[in-house]
Amino acid sequence: MPVLVFIIMLGMGLSLHISDFTRVLSAPKAVLIGISAQIIALPFIALMVALAFKLPPELAVGLMILSFAPGGTTSNIFTSLAKGDVALSISLTAIVSLVTPFTIPLFLLFAMQYFLGYESVVEIPFIKTMIQLLVITVLPVIIGMVFLSKWQKTAEKTEPIIRYFSIIFLFFIVVAIVIKQRTEMLEFFMQTGVSTLTLNILALGLGYILARTFQLPKKQAISIGYEVGIQNAPLALIIAGTIIGNNIMMIPALTYGILMLITGFLFKLILSHL
Repeated sequence: MPVLVFIIMLGMGLSLHISDFTRVLSAPKAVLIGISAQIIALPFIALMVALAFKLPPELAVGLMILSFAPGGTTSNIFTSLAKGDVALSISLTAIVSLVTPFTIPLFLLFAMQYFLGYESVVEIPFIKTMIQLLVITVLPVIIGMVFLSKWQKTAEKTEPIIRYFSIIFLFFIVVAIVIKQRTEMLEFFMQTGVSTLTLNILALGLGYILARTFQLPKKQAISIGYEVGIQNAPLALIIAGTIIGNNIMMIPALTYGILMLITGFLFKLILSHL
């Protein structure tokens, strides 16, 4: 899974230019709304969902981890399919992906202290977690951007291959996990299926409605909807399973990762009639 996320982020870097980060200067309103909704509003919604469904502490932390993660390339693909502002989507994914290695460890400490108590917090090394996230998310983006600046034609040919490989790889990983845990999958969905689906629907709606409330064009609203509603589930799985080492905390990310593909397409159908 860490290798997959590294490859996904490398592919993202191969498609990024400096202008994607400076877009906040040309479209500050859309970028700031998107970043605020994802980093601030989404964790708050996840907290409300966890409390409303009275999730056990470890599952609640797993749901919170999901809300702390950035969007991924999947959100960019859905934005493209729904005819949203792809440039804005890529910019938001890139900017938030560079910010979250610093915010996730901090938010994670608060979430674990709130749901599990102080004793569990001391087991999570703040600096080590930050470094691990930087290595698997920020470093590959930088490598990809440097490669693009020096060998643009090669990068432009390589990026689509990596993107489609990542999607196929992710699909097979999800299938492998489902097969391996097939006897427990029904229980997983019974435990977190409704809560993760609720979070997913609320997040998609929040991003879109918030953008339209601030009178952003529909294309930008579509982008923000997908950026807030389609999270980087593989990264959430890494944080829960590899960095924290808690299999129970992985369950929300697993069920969310499956459900978001369905809701993502349904959201596209709804958007086509708006």
